[in-house]
Amino acid sequence: MGSAKNTSNASRKARIEEMRRADRVRERRGRAVTVAVSAVVVAALGVGGFVLFSKASDDDGSSTDSKAWPAAKVNADGEKVWGKLGRTHVSKKVDYPMTPPVGGDHNQVWMNCNGDVYKKELPEVNAVHSLEHGAVWVTYNDKAKPADLKKLAAKVKATPYSLMSPVKDQKDPVMLTAWAHQRTVTGADDPKVKEFFSKYVQGKQTPEPGAACTNGMAQ
Repeated sequence: MGSAKNTSNASRKARIEEMRRADRVRERRGRAVTVAVSAVVVAALGVGGFVLFSKASDDDGSSTDSKAWPAAKVNADGEKVWGKLGRTHVSKKVDYPMTPPVGGDHNQVWMNCNGDVYKKELPEVNAVHSLEHGAVWVTYNDKAKPADLKKLAAKVKATPYSLMSPVKDQKDPVMLTAWAHQRTVTGADDPKVKEFFSKYVQGKQTPEPGAACTNGMAQ
């Protein structure tokens, strides 16, 4: 009997030890799975956080254009041309690298550009939206001649998809701007004025041809 009892106890201890070993193996596997899952979660949170941060940077109306600006190329006759420009709608100011701006991220509301002549400077982010719709923007500073301004205003008023406004800090007295295109002219009688209007009012450069130039913002 004693021998049988001892055999039974030894067998029971062996089974208990076997179960303990199995428990330890499961525990180690569980820890490994937990570590792996945690790593995946942390990585996902990191990527998600980055995406959310990036999206916030794009959507919060940041004060800078989110896309790198291409360098301007200058044609033989002095017209400046840019490559592909950003078109994201933002709610705050954009730091454009040229004055006046030729395109880039902008406000979702455009300036009315149905032959509108403005007496005060325009919010750049709204005027750029007008360019996106295919408008030509005539700008001038305080060195422009009154006679030229009168003729240019008459041309703008007679031309849908155009607008005119002062830009105090621009380099030259009179400048013409379309989406990704800009040039200086000597005055209202410069033949480049007619050429620029003919080529760029609703021209091939227009990102959104046919989009409205009315029912936007007005001073």
